[in-house]
Amino acid sequence: MAITLTEAAANHVAKFLKNRGKGVGLRLGVKTSGCSGMAYLLEFADELVEGDQVFEDHGVKVIIDPKSLAYLDGTELDFVKEGLNEGFKFNNPNVKGQCGCGESFQV
Repeated sequence: MAITLTEAAANHVAKFLKNRGKGVGLRLGVKTSGCSGMAYLLEFADELVEGDQVFEDHGVKVIIDPKSLAYLDGTELDFVKEGLNEGFKFNNPNVKGQCGCGESFQV
């Protein structure tokens, strides 16, 4: 089981954590939401919780709760700029479909 970051995503997270002045890494998760069933959660973590799985890529820690890991295993997190827009992009091999707006997915 693994979660990876592209160099662009790792650089963005590391820069944000440095500017923020605290944090141990990036917490990823999923929740029930949207028209396709699941939505990604992404937040900066200040501490680890018992049971967390920790992956490190390009010097950045990615923290995931055990329940979410089943849906995110093998995911690569990228940070992309498209025109004036920028943001994180989940390249998740477990996704079987997603809604038209791209906010939720199903496995």
